Amino acid sequence: MKILGISAYYHDAAAALIVDGDIVAAAQEERFTRTKHDSNFPVNATHYCVEEARIAAADLDYVVFYDKPFLKFERLLETYLAFAPRGFTSFRQAMPLWIKDKLFQKNNLVKELKSTLGNGVDWNQKLLFSEHHLSHAASAFYPSPFERAAVLTMDGVGEWTTTSLAVGDRSDLKVIREIHFPHSLGLLYSAFTYYTGFKVNSGEYKVMGLAPYGEPRFAEQIKAHLIDVKDDGSFRLNLDYFDYCTGLRMTNDKFDALFGAPARQPESRLTQREMDLAASIQAVTEEVVLKLVRGIAKETGERNLCLAGGVALNCVANGKVLREKLFDSIWLQPAAGDAGGALGAALAANYIFKSQPRTPTRKGDAMRGGYLGPQFSQPDVERRLTASGARYKVLRSDETIERCAQALVAGKAVGWHQGRMEFGPRALGGRSILGDPRSPTMQKLLNLKVKYRESFRPFAPSVLREDVSQWFEIDDDSPYMLLVAGVRTNQRVAMTEEQEKLFGIDKLNVPRSTIPAVTHVDYSARVQTVHADTNPRYHALIARFKELTGCPVVVNTSFNVRGEPIVCTPEDSFRCFMGTEIEVLAVENCFMEKSEQNPALKQRYEEAFALD
Repeated sequence: MKILGISAYYHDAAAALIVDGDIVAAAQEERFTRTKHDSNFPVNATHYCVEEARIAAADLDYVVFYDKPFLKFERLLETYLAFAPRGFTSFRQAMPLWIKDKLFQKNNLVKELKSTLGNGVDWNQKLLFSEHHLSHAASAFYPSPFERAAVLTMDGVGEWTTTSLAVGDRSDLKVIREIHFPHSLGLLYSAFTYYTGFKVNSGEYKVMGLAPYGEPRFAEQIKAHLIDVKDDGSFRLNLDYFDYCTGLRMTNDKFDALFGAPARQPESRLTQREMDLAASIQAVTEEVVLKLVRGIAKETGERNLCLAGGVALNCVANGKVLREKLFDSIWLQPAAGDAGGALGAALAANYIFKSQPRTPTRKGDAMRGGYLGPQFSQPDVERRLTASGARYKVLRSDETIERCAQALVAGKAVGWHQGRMEFGPRALGGRSILGDPRSPTMQKLLNLKVKYRESFRPFAPSVLREDVSQWFEIDDDSPYMLLVAGVRTNQRVAMTEEQEKLFGIDKLNVPRSTIPAVTHVDYSARVQTVHADTNPRYHALIARFKELTGCPVVVNTSFNVRGEPIVCTPEDSFRCFMGTEIEVLAVENCFMEKSEQNPALKQRYEEAFALD
């Protein structure tokens, strides 16, 4: 059975294709259009999935949309009625759009499918709809290695649901408990994202990254005024402080008064106050998630736990769940946000709607390491780079690895474009920028001269799976960079008395370990374990770096600059290489050094990036 899953029209549109239960392809639309968080119908991602499977559009048995638009419309209408006459301005703006586009979304989807895949198919008969949180739950359970598991999903909001508990048993998956809008842990976190001056639905990572620089001095205020949390993790928000139900912003004047000032203006200077707010909402989120997980373990008695939804991308909270050891095993969907809903919708149709049998994989999981996007053959890479004006050498595979490892040892930033592109928000060694973690200046270099983003943003370590426990306080698989663990004590560097007195961003330049470029100010790191069976080429590069340095860790950050999606094609990678201070680029076995490129071309790309 061939099933295409689609997510679209909110943020992070994506397509995913499964064939007889096997995940064949999945990709976000943003990677093709170069528009970050592109929400439009995933035309390019859909084409890619069908082409990757080498099937005709007519061969698709079903196309499944990841949520139910009528239920969303019901929630919108009931919410505005419940809060009337407040929010009439927002209601007046939203309603025409919903009536025109959302209420008749099935017709729109059929039109898009006809336009994208052709008129010769009765798409009305093949189009199915899954519920939003069922899609999240399916994306978490069905690719996992578990026969049985509890499944926790947490995000902003789907149709009505914001948090759900399901139990999976082979092919069966049943949602047994839900928390409904407007009570949402994801929206609470997004409210603080907005209040600290970052963009909702994309800036939550920044809040999490900023939290270790602050003190959670507002945590008790949050719990006293904004959220009531029960022992089992169920919660309710005090809606007097929020404006997302009826207005055009997340918080209101009462929220401002509670914390003593209006929201920070985007791009203005960060102060200790924003750091303390970030630390506070992070602490409260972790407390709620841990209570939810404890309640689930007690209620279900299950030994395995799966997580999905946007809140499941909070890797600090995930690390604390892991260390609680309430479950034997935890599995996290790497595309935990709305993009992963496309995959979950296809899986839900296969196993729930169509009752297909399921046999969990006995090794790892069914996500193929997350490498589900496009790959380019060596001849195709050479053709594309030549057309782009690149000057490159074609090396053997072992030579490419050697030259890149030597560049890392020399302290250079390396663009690494190899194999299939990752599905989800993390670069996992398919489309990555790499660096030497031992360098005390690498974090600042990559942030300011390559990524062009805030200096406090942390970087992740990619570490050989077989060596992870010698460097980090974890001995579990973390292939998707979704778990935070402490750096081992024997790798840490003790701070002086003067350094201990530092506050906020002043902590940034104090080396805390033998791998300072990936060690956060609280001695933690967002760990990716690299496995030889899922990414042998990346594993070989890190293994060679270890032979040269004794260190089985490299800095891994996504191959993009601020405001752009992760690169997809060789042309994307070359453009990013030329417009930034990346010094070396390897696209498959094409090896490039910045010093050998056309200076006029370099200037043109740098000017283009400056304009962007």
